[in-house]
Amino acid sequence: MSPGTAALSFNDVGMIFPDGTEALRGVTFDVARGEFVTVVGPSGCGKSTLLKIASNLIANTSGDVEVDRDSLGYTFQDATLLPWRTVKKNVELLLELHGVSKAERTTRAQEEIDLVGLAGFENHYPKRLSGGMKMRVSLARSLALKPKVFMFDEPFGALDEITRERLNTELLDLFTAEGFAGLFITHSIQEAVFMSTRVLVMSARPGRIVSEFDIPFEYPRKDELRYTAEFAELAGQISEELRAHSESVPL
Repeated sequence: MSPGTAALSFNDVGMIFPDGTEALRGVTFDVARGEFVTVVGPSGCGKSTLLKIASNLIANTSGDVEVDRDSLGYTFQDATLLPWRTVKKNVELLLELHGVSKAERTTRAQEEIDLVGLAGFENHYPKRLSGGMKMRVSLARSLALKPKVFMFDEPFGALDEITRERLNTELLDLFTAEGFAGLFITHSIQEAVFMSTRVLVMSARPGRIVSEFDIPFEYPRKDELRYTAEFAELAGQISEELRAHSESVPL
């Protein structure tokens, strides 16, 4: 994959909430197809706010965002599955809301269920699934729309370490297969380095992009990468940068 024209652009984006809280200030960066960009920053710095603005869940108060919202995937911190729908019916949900025919929904849902490794679980309900399986259903539901831009708001934060690392690898397999533009939010620097083509560091509120790190490791990435000296050195540099910008700017 070779990154191309930006699929998602933030241009001098700012956000001030009605109570006067300035969440974001002057945020500018692009994400191209074939890029997987991760944003790390202290709690409350506005990372998730960026995703909500891009998906039109909230409106920014300054600057511009350019993205094709008709080709946008979004995975939340929680799998947000409907408990009364089976795995297959949950995966079909967004297709149904977009008016895709029943026959096409069935075909595309099964393709994504197979892709995320849930074949055989089509008729299971969410209460019978593990946390990792629920997140796979959530990924499949968004993938069924074939998004050009895929945003992830700490999707693996509540999972145990082994499941989290397994899903990191599986998501990267999906990324290399589909070639979407990925924007990923996490508190884990190790996860950011393992997943990304670039890592952006945000300051404390009001959130600004203060540093950018290119990640030199080629895909596909093996679990053993996490234990190399090069990986540890880069994670350490990002950690130092994050600590240096973790205090709020006086207003």
